[in-house]
Amino acid sequence: MDTISVLLVDDHRVVRQGLRDFLELQEDIEVIGEASSGEEGVQFARELLPDVVLMDLVMPGIDGVEATRRIKTASPSTRVIVLTSFADDDKVFPAIKAGAISYLLKDVSPEDLAHAIRAAQRNEAVLHPEVAAKLMQEFSAPRTAEAPVEQLTEREMDVLRLIARGKSNKEIADALVISEKTVKTHVSNILSKLHLADRTQAAIYALRQRLVPIE
Repeated sequence: MDTISVLLVDDHRVVRQGLRDFLELQEDIEVIGEASSGEEGVQFARELLPDVVLMDLVMPGIDGVEATRRIKTASPSTRVIVLTSFADDDKVFPAIKAGAISYLLKDVSPEDLAHAIRAAQRNEAVLHPEVAAKLMQEFSAPRTAEAPVEQLTEREMDVLRLIARGKSNKEIADALVISEKTVKTHVSNILSKLHLADRTQAAIYALRQRLVPIE
């Protein structure tokens, strides 16, 4: 079993300890470091190269958004999960734009947090329901500046719609009766053709273009 290495970045020691106590009970997750500020988070991420960073947003010095941006620049393969108390628009959108793959609130259950970490390792996004609703509302209208959806093949359109519904690569493969390897190829093509960074942006794009209904 591959172990997922995790770096905790939060300025509250009690929060970090609570996260560590739970995560250390997971056989496939290992906490390899803790940082009490955005600056420390960036430094430790560069040194330790964790698979996943759990990132608070409001901290002394540089905030979690800027720390996320710097970590993704230095180590693009590191997945950043925002774990915060705030679901305000001025926090959500900048964090996702900075490169966070998932956005969770601190009331998330321990089981759901572990699920989000495992999903991030698979490059799959997990959003708190309140945050997902904000994204759907914000990005439901088409934007003319985006790359035209007509660039996609019919099968790529099918994959994009399933991404927007939160399906994993395995679930997409099962639904379309194709291999996971083929799904990964389609996802890569979609991101390249539409000039998108990740699956989260692809899901937002699909909502903007009204390719899936907003539930």
